[in-house]
Amino acid sequence: MVDIIVTTGNVVPGKKIVKVLGVVKGSTVRARNLGRDIGAALKSMVGGEVKTYTAMTKHARDEAFNRMVNEALDMNADAVIGVRFTTSMVMAGASEMLAYGTAVKIK
Repeated sequence: MVDIIVTTGNVVPGKKIVKVLGVVKGSTVRARNLGRDIGAALKSMVGGEVKTYTAMTKHARDEAFNRMVNEALDMNADAVIGVRFTTSMVMAGASEMLAYGTAVKIK
């Protein structure tokens, strides 16, 4: 297993950034399905967490994150700094989850 430091900060404590390799990103597009939508509609009537959507967004975040890290590893990065997540609607019922940051070499 290859270790890589991933942080939302712009520095790695105790390390010096010696080279900026560039922006790395990972994304995935997920679509809702009828079964989830029916369950979500019922849940919205009584309130509370819609666990199927929570699980779907968690998996989307994990997949986008892993794709970003793999891109950084392909660049031989030691760390990814300034990591952020964002989401956008691609079409009705489908959203993109994007993870991005800056791949760097550290010493």
